[in-house]
Amino acid sequence: MLSHRLRLSLLAVPVLLGMFACSTVQRPDSTTQAGPEYGDMPDYSGVPGVPGLPVSKNMQASHFGAIPGWQEDDLRQAWPAFIASCTVLARRVEWKKVCKQARRVNVNDGVAIRHFFEQGFVPYKMTADDGNDRGLITGYYEPLLQGSRKQHGEFQTALHSVPPDLITLNQAGAPPEAKGYLKGRKVGQKIVPYWTRAELFSSGILKGRELVWVADPVEAFFLQVQGSGRVYLPETNETIRLAYADQNGHVYKSIGRYLVDKGEMTLSQASAQSIKKWLKDHPNRERELFNANPRYVFFREEKVTNASIGPKGALNVPLTGERSIAVDPGMVPLGVPVFLATTQPNSSMPLQKLVMAQDTGYAIRGAVRADYFWGYGYEAGDRAGAMKQQGQVWVLLPKAS
Repeated sequence: MLSHRLRLSLLAVPVLLGMFACSTVQRPDSTTQAGPEYGDMPDYSGVPGVPGLPVSKNMQASHFGAIPGWQEDDLRQAWPAFIASCTVLARRVEWKKVCKQARRVNVNDGVAIRHFFEQGFVPYKMTADDGNDRGLITGYYEPLLQGSRKQHGEFQTALHSVPPDLITLNQAGAPPEAKGYLKGRKVGQKIVPYWTRAELFSSGILKGRELVWVADPVEAFFLQVQGSGRVYLPETNETIRLAYADQNGHVYKSIGRYLVDKGEMTLSQASAQSIKKWLKDHPNRERELFNANPRYVFFREEKVTNASIGPKGALNVPLTGERSIAVDPGMVPLGVPVFLATTQPNSSMPLQKLVMAQDTGYAIRGAVRADYFWGYGYEAGDRAGAMKQQGQVWVLLPKAS
């Protein structure tokens, strides 16, 4: 779900088994234990990219004829995302040649693009350690909220910039009392863990750090988990992006799991939509539920110069709606083309597309695991929140020169 994050995958938002668990980010600090199986969206804040990996035991050499949907996909729609990946991949020796060749391909010629991949790449089918070639495919998105520069009327929920007292610790050189956590603050001569979500609000430490005030506290929470999002400011008729800047260092905890553990819903009921409905039915318990996740994300403001360009993922290139995914970078090399064969949310209709592994998420773990970026806005959020499908994954790697 936008990485950097869990940008974390944003990062980085599956959504709900995700949502309430990609992610993108940046994808959370091993939120797997509080993630997808409990219907919560992954936290996409703070996951770094890693170099490409060699072929592993989880990759089985295959051929394009074995990939369901390969011939039917319109690869022209995936080409811009691939070119974006090449801005990073071309710095690596094994990718330099193919990325150079890509610049000579006619972007409007689907046949030429298909020929480029079939002649220059080998598809590797991903399998789990137990040999299973099917895994969980979830979805995430970039939220769109309504907001204001000032607190007034319905705009009562703030999203914040990084506080000045937040310290990022280098574990190798951290003082003994700071071992085991990555974010802290100085109290006297000691470094102590940084404030939890609940402590941040009860202490008032965030006063003066407000970037914008938004109308919906529930959507504000989900934006925190996704790692980035857009805010429309009706007073000035502009849309800005709040991009991941930092986080308070506490492990992400799934609010979906919290509700399941409290007996408020069953595992099968846990979804983004059902959690939102529960919050609507229990407004007096909103703060209790939010505080069950001690993690808190801070943002920075960015201009949205092109509405079609998504937030940056862990690869540090903009994500492309329905053509970018978050992966486990320990299993799938970040940046590479991936063919995803799954189904539409809550459906048996095929969703078979060439996508790019451009993001990561703390809850995205395993060789056959992906978080599908649906884009931004309300419709994308509905699709992402409902997506919890089984699927197969093929990684495309350049042929040896």
